[in-house]
Amino acid sequence: MPRQIPGNTSRGLIRSRDRRGARSDMSPPVAQKERPPEDPSVCDVCGSVYTAKTWRRNRPLPAKLVDAAAWTVCPACKQTKSGKYFGRVLVRGADAMANLDAIRARIVNVERRAEFTQPERRIVSCKGDGLGLEVLTTSQKLAHRIARELEKAFGGRARYTWSDQDGALTATWQNETRSTNRSE
Repeated sequence: MPRQIPGNTSRGLIRSRDRRGARSDMSPPVAQKERPPEDPSVCDVCGSVYTAKTWRRNRPLPAKLVDAAAWTVCPACKQTKSGKYFGRVLVRGADAMANLDAIRARIVNVERRAEFTQPERRIVSCKGDGLGLEVLTTSQKLAHRIARELEKAFGGRARYTWSDQDGALTATWQNETRSTNRSE
């Protein structure tokens, strides 16, 4: 027999309180992380500091916490080492191939700016293939930001597609100049 709610018997309200079969953690797979490290912790690889539930870079620990800090490897370093990515940027087009050095420099600048406040956002790899450049990132947001910054700096167009399986983002940025042939 369904549970009765005193004072209101609308079916919608009754059904909204029924949580059978619902996951307790409704976050997407990309947001699900392993158990948080001890507070405070320091990454052996990059030196990021974990305090107050966040990883930060270039923040020294207070002297009284240095001895109490646990040494570990941060999630971004683990993800970079394993090659796992949640963002992918594809750089395509003839103009993109001509400006490859400037595009790489812009990508590195965007990564540095993002990593300053959020050290978990990093580039996993940046490889050139025959058609252009493929950049793999640790987060969807960094991939989105890179594609948007390329669009602002060099023109062109960015398209975004999200995967249903793992929530990964594929951003494709393409810059082609269109020559117009005018016959007079």
